[in-house]
Amino acid sequence: MKHFRIGVVLVFSMACGRALAQEGISITHLPYIQGLTDTSVHIVWTTNKPSTGWVELAPDDSTHFYYKERPKYFDSKYGFKMVGTVHTVELRDLKPNTVYRYRVYSQEVLKHEGVQVEYGRVAATGVYRQQPLRFKTTGGSGNVSFAVINDIHGRNEVMNKLLDLADLPKTDFVVFNGDMADNLLSEEQMFSAFMDTAIKRFASEKPMYYARGNHETRGPFAVKYPQYFPTPTGELYYQLNLGKTNILVLDCGEDKPDSDIEYSGIVDMDHYRTRQAEWLKKAVETPEFKNASYKIVICHMPPFGGWHGEEDIFNKFVPILNKAGVQVMISGHFHRQVIRNADDKIRFPVVVNSNNNLIKADLTEAGGLIRIIDQAGKTVEKINLQSLR
Repeated sequence: MKHFRIGVVLVFSMACGRALAQEGISITHLPYIQGLTDTSVHIVWTTNKPSTGWVELAPDDSTHFYYKERPKYFDSKYGFKMVGTVHTVELRDLKPNTVYRYRVYSQEVLKHEGVQVEYGRVAATGVYRQQPLRFKTTGGSGNVSFAVINDIHGRNEVMNKLLDLADLPKTDFVVFNGDMADNLLSEEQMFSAFMDTAIKRFASEKPMYYARGNHETRGPFAVKYPQYFPTPTGELYYQLNLGKTNILVLDCGEDKPDSDIEYSGIVDMDHYRTRQAEWLKKAVETPEFKNASYKIVICHMPPFGGWHGEEDIFNKFVPILNKAGVQVMISGHFHRQVIRNADDKIRFPVVVNSNNNLIKADLTEAGGLIRIIDQAGKTVEKINLQSLR
């Protein structure tokens, strides 16, 4: 009987092994738009098996996607097609204010020995019985409409309610202003905490920009975060030129001293913010910023509150922003609403959004309006901005 049981276990193990080996390649998380500009975009998706990846691009005209062979743009670096399960394709030299259709592909790499590569099957997004995915580059009229949510901490039900209130069809983009998850433990945990919801609701076709919060710096998967959220600068701080609006997206780093026991000696945030301040000095001197009608800062942690990270932001970022004529900073972090008016120390208002409300900003040539909206759809606060041009 003992030998029979061992035999059964061996047969079962072999069957499981064959089943795993025969599992086909699939797209595990559908593509989403990152780092969108007037002329470029990053498209990111994941697969269950190591593979190459590419995007096929088509104009948004009356032709079917299968009308002719579409140009291919590969996930490549240093002249190599990258092999992995996270795929990022950067499309460049696009036309401003233009709609494109796209489809993503991944082909499994079964074996690479010497100079020989053995390929498996291909997985792709559908275009046969459904419309291909679309995105539109920036660079349109001077009007900009965007929504901001923050401190979701994996509460997908709250995120869905707030996105319902954002009027997504009339919103140009969505900003995740930090702490969308409690921490980052794995790819699956990150996607289930908020990204799967974002992709389902809008992110495959409408851009999502991310300002990293202090909780996205925590956990063993945190160091891989930048791979999933590429930006126009290649850093986690960057500048958005959107018609007549210029937005500086800053990375707040952590809120406690680098030596705090909670970080186990793994962070170097003070030096990181110093380097970021050097970039910020140059960003506010660009013609796009100087000539903007609206000058807005997105930063998860506000430059006040008394904790080390907040004070470091105040000391390193605020003097630069004060001189640059910033009109407003949009923050989160406190899990409650705080409106700090401009004063001698911080010469621009700081709007701290709660973890249960939505910020909706509408900027036109006539003027700008920032509304804070609760989950009942009620506007609980308004901040008016004057066009600078």
